[in-house]
Amino acid sequence: MSAKEDSSLEELQDVTGQFEKESIAHSMEELILTEETTDLFHKTSQNLGEEEASHKVFEAPPREDTLESTASSGNKELKEKLSLSETIIESVNSTSETSASEISQKPSLSESGDIEEYQRVCDHPHSDTHDENLKRPDLESNNFTVNLEATGLQELPKDILKMKYVKYLYLDKNHIKTFQADPGDLVGLESLSLKENKIVSLPSEIHLLSNLRILNVSHNQISHIPKEITQLVNIRQLFLNDNYIESFPSGLENLENLEILSLANNKIRHITETVLNLEKLRILNLEYNQLTVFPKALCFLSRLVSLNLSGNLISSLPKEIKELKNLECLLLDHNRLTFLAVEIFLLLKMKVLQLADNKLEAISHKIENFKELRIFTLDKNLLKDIPDKISHCVMLECLSLNDNKLTELPKNIHKLKNLRQLHVNRNNMLKITEDISHLNYIWSLEFSGNVITTVPTEIKNCRKITRVNLSHNQIIFFPVGLCALTSLSHLCFNGNYISELPLDISFSKQLFHLELSENRFSIFPEYLCSLIHLNYLDLGKNKIKNIPSSISNMVSLHVLILCHNKFEIFPKELCALENLQTLDLSENEIQIIPSDIYKLKGIQKLNFSSNQFVDFPVELCTVQSLQELNLSQTNGRKLTRLSEEISNLINLKELDVSNNAIGEIPKNIGELRNLVSFNACNNQISSLPSSFLFLNALQELNMSGNNLTALPCDISKLLSLKKINFDDNPLVRPPMEICKGKDLHTIVHYLQKSEERDEKILEKVFTIVAKHISETNFEFLCQKLNLAHSEINIHSNLALSERVHEALVLWRKKSTNSSLPAAALRDQLIRILTMIGAYDIMDKITAFKLFTRTIKF
Repeated sequence: MSAKEDSSLEELQDVTGQFEKESIAHSMEELILTEETTDLFHKTSQNLGEEEASHKVFEAPPREDTLESTASSGNKELKEKLSLSETIIESVNSTSETSASEISQKPSLSESGDIEEYQRVCDHPHSDTHDENLKRPDLESNNFTVNLEATGLQELPKDILKMKYVKYLYLDKNHIKTFQADPGDLVGLESLSLKENKIVSLPSEIHLLSNLRILNVSHNQISHIPKEITQLVNIRQLFLNDNYIESFPSGLENLENLEILSLANNKIRHITETVLNLEKLRILNLEYNQLTVFPKALCFLSRLVSLNLSGNLISSLPKEIKELKNLECLLLDHNRLTFLAVEIFLLLKMKVLQLADNKLEAISHKIENFKELRIFTLDKNLLKDIPDKISHCVMLECLSLNDNKLTELPKNIHKLKNLRQLHVNRNNMLKITEDISHLNYIWSLEFSGNVITTVPTEIKNCRKITRVNLSHNQIIFFPVGLCALTSLSHLCFNGNYISELPLDISFSKQLFHLELSENRFSIFPEYLCSLIHLNYLDLGKNKIKNIPSSISNMVSLHVLILCHNKFEIFPKELCALENLQTLDLSENEIQIIPSDIYKLKGIQKLNFSSNQFVDFPVELCTVQSLQELNLSQTNGRKLTRLSEEISNLINLKELDVSNNAIGEIPKNIGELRNLVSFNACNNQISSLPSSFLFLNALQELNMSGNNLTALPCDISKLLSLKKINFDDNPLVRPPMEICKGKDLHTIVHYLQKSEERDEKILEKVFTIVAKHISETNFEFLCQKLNLAHSEINIHSNLALSERVHEALVLWRKKSTNSSLPAAALRDQLIRILTMIGAYDIMDKITAFKLFTRTIKF
């Protein structure tokens, strides 16, 4: 699924998450911790297109990032006790008590009448604004929350363990491997979160936390649960996600007050019948385990409201599923279901049913029983039709049918008066029924990847539509009815046969995002220039050659994609778009960039890959705001050099010059101090300039497919470097075998050891030369080394060997200014000795070099 298709996946997920929060909160009015479990699901997703389905229970009780006494007396004393170095201890303010009924009184999805408000609330369920709405239980004067998340702790801080006032303790994202408690420690603790640590097992002393109601040890390395956990009689919520648990933990069935249990992402193959003892269980998450059979025992958990079995290997449902009378949310995405037992349709309270990515071929007409169903996802199945009686699901708001074999919609779909989202991407749909005009509340409509040829004019009656996706169909004429949708903000129309737009499109002033790539436009549709609020426009893969001057009216345009068109020169008209941030003109035939490009004051991303530049376009170096530049020439004319003026792009973060014929990197490349990514693969570069080591922000470097023979010894100075690639180079230093692992530490270690070795070899070569050179050859040597008589006294009273060694050291010192490594100096000296005819010395050095190959310094 491309990023441009299924544009409202997130919205549908948001609505799903919001519904679940409401329905579950309503169902748990009797829970003591209702206020703490309002956000029971922090991630609910359907398999819309190719998205991976996942549904997770909200794993942590509410928290604050501050710690202060709610009573003025004792505040100073408590803070003194909690003064821990390198920890975060902040206050929690007491709040007024919020009853369960207050939370459950939130309007339902249907009652609100405004789905966008629910999206807004659900977009950031853990934001500060949202947290303010989730008021905590009444905190008396000595109740506190301690947040020590991501503070590098190796174990539980002892000072905290002695604090009887601590009620909520967060130790997430540390390095704790185990924790121990003594009698009396943390006696008042009610909530403990140890997510993302390195805990291998829970200690048997866990039972000492007698008041514990919430325990979260997700994302650890736990494979065994101690039997002592059964003594936590007050536990209400237990989170064991993302561990190494292979069997249902024995003893959990004794936690009679358990209401939420989450064991997602483990390796559980079987659920024991003892789970029946969990009579108060309301929410159970077993997604992404290795269950091959739907556990029948679960069918007799009479209070179960939400059951998540996504991502398992279940092929059928038991008849006993009908016993789950209170079930409202059932998630079975990513399994192997071939049919649905008809007994499932006896679950009359069902509100959310997710069955994406299975092998279902049909849905029973008994779907009519689901009068309360709100969200129904059937993506990636083998369905050829949907029963007409789905029209009886009058509360249905989200229906997702992507990636099936449907040719038409149910005849009475117009009776789904509450339908907000209808997604039927990648099916075999021939048309969109005219009855769709009766869906008065629909706001997201997606039919991409079908064989639709026309869109009914009646679509104009769907006044609340904000998103439409009709990409990759066979539509020849742009549907005029879309132009009458006053709320339409996102429209995807890629991959059709449109060659022109109607005048009416100019009245769609509310359009914010428009995609028209892969159509048949030969000219830029001038009517688009009236869309003054348009932010994103994609006209790639057409046959456009020119841009109208009226494009300057598109003052809100931030992203413009014109790739794979017929531009031979850069359109100067684009330089009037001062607010443009991203411009893609790749896959064209542009040869020259005009000097006016500097007028693009806000441009951050430029893509000119696969064009026909004769030389590097130095005009680009005047665009000071540029952060990403792509000049890769996979299909275009190859650049042979980079201009040194590129150093003017001081804000550049990403530079791609891959697939060219560049012979060298500019010597001043180091001035690009903000460069994070540099891709120069498949060129003819033979060395990295010394200034390259000044790129302190560089994180990604791709130099594969070049002519590099050696890497700089000081490459370790690139402290931010994380990803490297030197494949397909004739590397000698270090050898290619060292670089294949793409591990910078290994490369640096080799280069450092190699440099130490070369230093010792060079010093030995100096000694050989000093001991064996004649007076005459010494004079010739000084001439070739560019050493003047004033720098060294050839006729000194010192012994010849001492004078020669001093001369070589002086030459070495002068050469160091050019940053030549020891190996390069050695090779240079050998060439000079050959030039002056010192063959006897050459023989001794050659013998020494052969010897060094068999020893280690």
